[in-house]
Order: sequence, then C-alpha cells, then structure tokens
Amino acid sequence: MAVIMKFLSLYLIVINLGGFILMGYDKRKAVKNKWRVPESRMFLTAALGGSIGVWLGMRHFHHKTLHPQFKYGIPAIFAAQMLLLVFLISRPYWA
Repeated sequence: MAVIMKFLSLYLIVINLGGFILMGYDKRKAVKNKWRVPESRMFLTAALGGSIGVWLGMRHFHHKTLHPQFKYGIPAIFAAQMLLLVFLISRPYWA
C-alpha cells in the first residue's frame, strides 16, 4: 500500500506541475501570436489529476480566466475529483 501511495503522490505532483507549465506555455504562445496548445489538452490534463496545477496556472499567468468553460470547468473537475476521493476513502476495503 505504501508503494502505491508514493507512486500516486509522485504522479499527482508531476501532473499538476505539468498543468501549471502547460498554462504558462500557452500564455507565452498567445502573447507571441503563435501556435497554441489545444484546449482539449488542458482539460485532459486537469481531468487526469492536474486540475490544481491548471487552475493555479490560470491564476498565476492570468490566462483563460475569463473563458466560462475554464472559469467554471476546471473547478468543477477538481470538485468531482474531490468527491471521488471522499467516496473511495470512505468505502470499506472489503466491499
């Protein structure tokens, strides 16, 4: 169980750092009017566990903060992930 928790912790750190960097990278490309990161990739990163990193990147880089799908979608993904976590933690192991 400890190995799984270490792997999960490392995974969440990496995916959230990646989400943060992804938002900064896309903001830089937007300022330079160059090729952009697809929004679907940002949402996929958030859905795969990087919602905190994507949200922090949005706030830090002031990027996509006025887009309703990001303004409400990223926190909704985070809320869904927290509900899933609470559900998984509250289940007895033998069920």
